[in-house]
Amino acid sequence: MVSHNDIARLILEDGSVYQGYTFGSTRTVAGEVVFNTGMVGYPESLTDPSYRGQILVLTYPLIGNYGVPDKTEEDALSKYFESERIQVQGLIIANYSADYSHWNAKISLSEWMREHDIPGIYGVDTRAITKKMRKKGTMLGKIVFNNEDIAFEDPNKRNVVAEVSITEPITYRRGKTKIVLVDCGAKSSIIRAFLSRNITVMRVPWDYDFLKEKADGAIISNGPGDPKRCKATIVNVKKALAKNIPLLGICLGSQILGLAAGANTYKLRYGHRSQNQPCEEVGTKKCFITPQNHGYAIETDTLPQDWREWFRNNNDKTNEGIIHISKPFFGTQFHPEASPGPDDTEFIFDMFVRAVR
Repeated sequence: MVSHNDIARLILEDGSVYQGYTFGSTRTVAGEVVFNTGMVGYPESLTDPSYRGQILVLTYPLIGNYGVPDKTEEDALSKYFESERIQVQGLIIANYSADYSHWNAKISLSEWMREHDIPGIYGVDTRAITKKMRKKGTMLGKIVFNNEDIAFEDPNKRNVVAEVSITEPITYRRGKTKIVLVDCGAKSSIIRAFLSRNITVMRVPWDYDFLKEKADGAIISNGPGDPKRCKATIVNVKKALAKNIPLLGICLGSQILGLAAGANTYKLRYGHRSQNQPCEEVGTKKCFITPQNHGYAIETDTLPQDWREWFRNNNDKTNEGIIHISKPFFGTQFHPEASPGPDDTEFIFDMFVRAVR
């Protein structure tokens, strides 16, 4: 059980302090504080490598009530998680439910976080924190216990992609069609989506020269941080564009695709992190509800003449996808594989499969 005697503080770089009770580990940490407005999906969100270096604030008020699933593997991948470990620096919530109930639960959220040495605070006003960040933008913060202290740290100033990418290629075998997945912090659900379509997936490190592999196409995955720090990936994608290799970028991968094509990227005020972001397909009246987790976006006005904006966010009108006017190159800022969230846009994977077969 969590003791109400254990006090922790979230300190933001503007000097504001939010005090609450501890759950999970009691390790002092620093990172970029961001918020997610999703109602469910904390096991998937916490293991999403795109959160590397970030302290996550969940706006939904009750967390922990359905526990955490077991470590079952399928196709050498975690069946219920998006990576092999919790990726966030820390977790901030309003109310923690120590008593959990779910047919697939094996452990409580607090116990799972202790296993991974991840600190958490509950009993704080997450609405107030979120309103502050919506006004001022994301900011640096730290979770502090007792009299310990630590310096603020900005994960966007280092190559966090290199921290979450694999170091050696891994192949997941299925059918004759083979694609390369450039792992910039890839969610396991992306791999599962293509294995279910009978596609062999070769997963390679972020800076791997994938053009030396015989493959029918390449995907640039999601991942954390500033896309401009992925210089080796951008160079390799430029080469692939020149050779007309079918390419699909997802989230950070879409930003990298844009940079390789000649566009610019910029940091959003507070990013998009939820499972309910409305995105319109430009030039149509179609709107999709999409899962997202990103802090950067492509500057649409900088797209080269042979590229066009494919999707746009209905909330803030920022770019949500790019597509080449004649070649098999496209990217989405949202996550077609979902997990968590709706899978309404999985048709994008089918488009890519048609391009590579």
